[in-house]
Amino acid sequence: MSSLNSSFRTRSRTDSIRRNLSGFDRWLTAAVLFLLVIGTLLVWAATRSWFASQGLDPQYYLKRHVLNIFIGAMLSYGTTLIDYRLLRAYTPIVWGLGVLGLIAVLVPGVGSTVNGARAWISFPGGFQVQPAELAKIAIIVGMAMLLAEKRDIDANPTDKDVLKALALSAFPILLILLQPDLGTVVIISAAMVAMIAASGAPSRWVAGLLLLAVLGGFVAIKAGVVSNYQVKRLQAFVDPTADPQQSGYQIRQSRITIGSGGFIGKGLFNGPQTNGRFVPEQQTDFIFTVAGEELGFLGAGFILICFSIIFLRAFMIARRTTDLFGRLMCVGVIAWFAFQTFENVGMCMGLVPMTGVPLPFLSYGGSSMFANLIGFGLLQNVHVRSR
Repeated sequence: MSSLNSSFRTRSRTDSIRRNLSGFDRWLTAAVLFLLVIGTLLVWAATRSWFASQGLDPQYYLKRHVLNIFIGAMLSYGTTLIDYRLLRAYTPIVWGLGVLGLIAVLVPGVGSTVNGARAWISFPGGFQVQPAELAKIAIIVGMAMLLAEKRDIDANPTDKDVLKALALSAFPILLILLQPDLGTVVIISAAMVAMIAASGAPSRWVAGLLLLAVLGGFVAIKAGVVSNYQVKRLQAFVDPTADPQQSGYQIRQSRITIGSGGFIGKGLFNGPQTNGRFVPEQQTDFIFTVAGEELGFLGAGFILICFSIIFLRAFMIARRTTDLFGRLMCVGVIAWFAFQTFENVGMCMGLVPMTGVPLPFLSYGGSSMFANLIGFGLLQNVHVRSR
């Protein structure tokens, strides 16, 4: 009898998983899967030759990247199991954990400094966690909860509601600025403005926040809040030839690498610029340069098409749901993915200043992959329940 009960429970769990997966948006899922596969190949291509030349394991980054995707997939699926409308009850816990992680990186002996930013927590085995990536989820869910509160009585958010939402986001953003990580702050700010605009709040808030962002950036540079390293990055964007061996080196090599791929590319694993490690951090922030050189215009274009499908399907999910909380979560995730993609690709092509943000679903990095796949899970959660 016990074996029959065990078999019945196993079959019930399998049927439940099958029903949940069958409700996923297939186009959105396919686009994300394509990007994950392409990203895995690009990470391997960016690291294998150099590691082999140094007598190291050429599959080191490949193995860790696949592990990150597996863990992220489990987190993503777990996100879809709880009805997104019940997330309101867990929002304080999610927000609190995000803030604790941001505080921890600033504690001496706990946080680690990488590329001038104290944004990481190191664990045994070489694993690192970047709390700022996971804080994106906490801020989006928290703002969605506060801005959607009044809709239960058919009223748009008031000025007081918007102030509450901004206050909720202000503290974690301040902690991220102290690291400093301006790229992540810009992405979070873009998501916040998009959510406020979609909530039905007075339009003056959107105009005011955009103006505040411009003035804040100008004042930060003039007041010396922005580090000298970041100022040099801005100068390199304006004139890459001003310091070609230092601040302008990376952007020049990035342009050369992408341009050398031509229409069809040099072929996977055959890029001389990539194999020669001319572009620093190529497996993370500059993964798009590998696509440009080895897959060419066709391959890079296909990647951008996949991203366009993600944005389009996510927008359709947001439009379909009648629940403002779910819609605002979708809008926040869309703005996050879209702005981060634009920022990364534009940085690699020299269209925007270098900010050091990874390309969603492609770049190597555990925290980024976990956050991206949790965001994907939130979109599927809203889609399944909206049906």
